[in-house]
Amino acid sequence: AKAESRQKQRKQQQQIPHHYLSNNLQTMSYDRAITVFSPDGHLFQVEYAMEAVRRGSTAVGVRGKDCVVLAVERRALAKLQDPRTIRKIVSVDERSVLAFAGLTADARVLINKTRTEAQSYRLTCEDAPSVEYLARYIARTQQRYTQRGGVRPFGIATLLAGFSDEGKPVLYQTDPAGTHSEWKSQVIGGRNAKTLREFLEKNWEEGLEEEKAVRIGVQALLEVVDSGAKNMEICVVRLGGAKSIMEEKDVDAIVKEIEAEAEEGKTKTSSADE
Repeated sequence: AKAESRQKQRKQQQQIPHHYLSNNLQTMSYDRAITVFSPDGHLFQVEYAMEAVRRGSTAVGVRGKDCVVLAVERRALAKLQDPRTIRKIVSVDERSVLAFAGLTADARVLINKTRTEAQSYRLTCEDAPSVEYLARYIARTQQRYTQRGGVRPFGIATLLAGFSDEGKPVLYQTDPAGTHSEWKSQVIGGRNAKTLREFLEKNWEEGLEEEKAVRIGVQALLEVVDSGAKNMEICVVRLGGAKSIMEEKDVDAIVKEIEAEAEEGKTKTSSADE
């Protein structure tokens, strides 16, 4: 009986394809090594870092005619927690403001590195670094953490807003892979990023006034935020990099206006159907 059971086990092992076992082992090894490409050209740890961004709260950037609006989703806080300690929008330098999605602890480290670089640039060049320079620095730092062992990628994506030397508003995005690009309007983080990007593509237009840019940012966030203005943080970056965080009551007024218009549209549609 024992001999028969051994023969059965051998037959079962022979039936499992060898390539399946080897592929499974290979996937596990590529999964763990940050510096090794998989056969189909993937760096799995970088992709996992991007997944960490998708699991983070949503951040939206909208470039206007003379401003950049950053709108972020603020997750529900514990009852006894001080909301001032949870910030998703921070100043990097006098001329640039950053919003992020992903791991807050990773963001803190990267933001401090960027602030140090901005101060070093001022000391060396006796001038403020441009927004593009800071975006390149953030992307370079993120990329460096994907190419050597003993480290892991930063689990955050950033939106960097400010003004160019010519006085034009600019908006840059960086991601965990270490790429940076300029955008007219962009969304990072959250599971509905693709849907929100489609919304921005339909509604963004050249030369947006500040009021319209803020409205688009709020409208995009309403797709993912349940409790309205309470869970939103809206920042307007004006010429010179001046950062202005909107009061909750002002955001709430815009939210109510958008909801009233949506309700009115539904009423008209239902009356037309009748």
